[in-house]
Amino acid sequence: MEAYEMAAHVSDKAEQVGDSKPLEVLARVGLIAYGIVHLLIGWLALQIAWGSAGGSADTSGAMKTVAEQPFGKILLWLVAIGLVALALWQASEAIWGYRHLDGVQRIRKQITNGAKALIYAGLGASAVSVALGSGSGSSSSQTQQHTTAGVLAWPAGQVIVVAAALIIIAVGVAGVVKGITMSFAEEIDTSSMPPALRTGVARLGQVGYITKGVALAVVGGLLGYAAITFDQQKSQGLDGAVQAILAQPFGRFLLTAVALGFIAFGLFAILQSRYRRM
Repeated sequence: MEAYEMAAHVSDKAEQVGDSKPLEVLARVGLIAYGIVHLLIGWLALQIAWGSAGGSADTSGAMKTVAEQPFGKILLWLVAIGLVALALWQASEAIWGYRHLDGVQRIRKQITNGAKALIYAGLGASAVSVALGSGSGSSSSQTQQHTTAGVLAWPAGQVIVVAAALIIIAVGVAGVVKGITMSFAEEIDTSSMPPALRTGVARLGQVGYITKGVALAVVGGLLGYAAITFDQQKSQGLDGAVQAILAQPFGRFLLTAVALGFIAFGLFAILQSRYRRM
């Protein structure tokens, strides 16, 4: 009985931390950081599209761009703290949130928030790695190539990588659907927004989710092709997707549209920091 009461007490304390005001403030800072990462990815993609010098158009490239700015290391630590707080908030939502929902709907929401927590935590870890100087030598695409090569060498490694590719594609498709149906609107408190801002936020969310979903689907497709052909060089992450889009007919213009979509998503995330329901 004492053990049960102790566990309940720990759970209550953890839930209070998840609902705490300081964590909410840090999570909103994390949304700003998340938006900045997407703005930088869009900017790097624009540079690649029009032949300007630029780094890889992925999260590692975005983090390195931040690091190169005045006081870049300090900015990176702020980005990392915000993203980790955002991950903790999403984790608390996954564990204790959606109690008003029942059955499959609640489980789906919890899985989604758990996945987001892992993504934000990974981005935060990437920021810390670059800030410490240990992540400055390789891009996200190179890391994914090495990881894919290692997994393909496992027993049933090809099946595992194909499954991962299908999951990424599914996430991308879900993002496109979320943008088309505007289901993201339920996450935002629009009651205090002027009508013009409400419309602008909706359009940014639509364009951002659809574009990011398409990019993720391309990443999943490249990963799946790498698994089927046993060619880990084809597994190139977001930067590889950018290069694949650029290689298409009218690729420069297609990549420009994708870049503007990432910028739209970044602006949407920054606006969410003010209006997101926590």
